[in-house]
Amino acid sequence: MYLSPRHAEIIQMAKDHGRVLVDDLASHFNVTPQTIRKDLNDLCDQRLLSRIHGGALFPSGIENMEYEARRKIAAEEKEAIGRAAARLIPDNASLFINIGTTTEAVSKALLDHSGLMVITNNINVANRMRIYPSIEVVIAGGVVRGSDGGVVGEAAVDFIRQFKVDYAVIGASAIDHDGALLDFDFREVKVAQAIIANARHVILVSDQTKFERTAPVRIGHLSQVNTFITDRCDIPSVRKICQEAEVQLIETSVD
Repeated sequence: MYLSPRHAEIIQMAKDHGRVLVDDLASHFNVTPQTIRKDLNDLCDQRLLSRIHGGALFPSGIENMEYEARRKIAAEEKEAIGRAAARLIPDNASLFINIGTTTEAVSKALLDHSGLMVITNNINVANRMRIYPSIEVVIAGGVVRGSDGGVVGEAAVDFIRQFKVDYAVIGASAIDHDGALLDFDFREVKVAQAIIANARHVILVSDQTKFERTAPVRIGHLSQVNTFITDRCDIPSVRKICQEAEVQLIETSVD
């Protein structure tokens, strides 16, 4: 398959950063947005990229993109989602926080809370919150995944099952239009399932790019959560699931 130099560079940029945006590419290549839209449409037709509003994603297939690259995707949207989730969680609550860049944003927004007990399998969350004396941090034991600092495996699952908490903050690598919550690592999925089963109120946090991604392992279903916080949900089937299952849908950046 022949790729022009510009197409090849667009593919590499999408692979490095997870996604590319029309305006950024037009500025980078000094061409019109219309030219870039045609480039992206051509690359998507060849199934080299996946189109999203305003840009395109690098298809994830069965491998997740690098954690630091994921942190940069929709960073402002994740911060807004984090603040919205933190507003739902009162002081003196117990909660699980799962692995993920959006759940990390929630942990950052919770730092002004007091009296929290946070149980997590996310080393990044534990490291951020441990220095605050008003927050007690409990970290799960198990295998530490080198790519993102997630603690996974049966030991982590058994540890999580010891608790029954007020809230759980979970993420997903992908959300199918039928409501399936998906991830890449079956070991992490088992931890997420234990977290869902042992929390009184489950908060799913995910930006809208997750509607465009795929992953092979099922965590559960959107109907199993109590609150879904996203920047924007334009998927009618997902909105219908939330309505029928009485899932509170919070959108942080609706026009």
